[in-house]
Amino acid sequence: MKRWHFLLGIAISTVFLYLALQGLHLPEFWQALRHANYWWLVPGIAVYFVGVGVRAWRWHYLIRPLKVVPVPRMFRLVAIGYMGNNIYPARAGELLRAVLLKRHEGVPVSASLSTILIERIYDGVVMLAFVFLNLPELTRLTAHSGFVGSIQHLAIGGAVAFVGALAVFLLAAMFPQRAEKVLRKSVGLLPQRFRDPVLAVGLKFLTGLEALRSPREALMIFLTSVLIWLLETGKYWFVMHAFPFRVSFFALMLMNGVVNLATTLPSAPGYVGTFDTPGIAVLTAYGVEKSLAAGYTLVLHVALWLPITLLGAYYLAREGVKPAEIEQIEADAPRA
Repeated sequence: MKRWHFLLGIAISTVFLYLALQGLHLPEFWQALRHANYWWLVPGIAVYFVGVGVRAWRWHYLIRPLKVVPVPRMFRLVAIGYMGNNIYPARAGELLRAVLLKRHEGVPVSASLSTILIERIYDGVVMLAFVFLNLPELTRLTAHSGFVGSIQHLAIGGAVAFVGALAVFLLAAMFPQRAEKVLRKSVGLLPQRFRDPVLAVGLKFLTGLEALRSPREALMIFLTSVLIWLLETGKYWFVMHAFPFRVSFFALMLMNGVVNLATTLPSAPGYVGTFDTPGIAVLTAYGVEKSLAAGYTLVLHVALWLPITLLGAYYLAREGVKPAEIEQIEADAPRA
């Protein structure tokens, strides 16, 4: 199953890269890279790590009903999670940080994964908000482009998925006894030998939803998620100043939303292609020449990928976990 997921990701990345390379003039692309002012990456990376710190605080806030874990420790685990997502397929970093949290703090993996899933759902909702907020302007700019229609379909499909999942989670958190009854009835439909382990995992998962049991808590997590993605868009803005073009901050919000929705698709490790192609398409829709847009998007991708991957690998080495042990961690996690 992992092999098929990996091969599917490679295939999807190949298709996206093919689309990105169509009509790209390589001499102009290399010229854009050579003349970029890379000093602008310094404040961009700095503001990005502020966003990672806010992510660590958000996870601390979500885990707090189960156990109070210091934010610095959460920061290290979030960095390890990013590293895992960047170099392993199927977002293995999410599972890795949940397992390491159990090692340190004894929080069940299933409960941790429910909080991580909450993070991803809120992130998806914010990304959709970024897209919908700027879609009218993009439609005006490229009214006859099929690209706009593709974004609209992506946004509508994503809205159904993310908002629907968020509604289910909120209801399960606000009505825990009823959610447990539904879980027990659903588990009862399984073969006898699967019922007890699935029920145990499901009950742990429900405990991870406790941070959503009040509207105030849910609103706090949403506002924190907005701040996280505004800070990441700030990195897009700083890196843009390394290149000779300008678009509005709202255009970069749209780019951020589109590329992060696209990276939910299976891809080669590091979101190769699924990040770059939609990013280039958004910028060209705003009138940026394709070679320049491709140069910017490549530098932005590397600046987003490399620093957090190096930091996460450093923290992982300090944990004493070797790369060869990752598969064993994945195999053991469902029982944790």
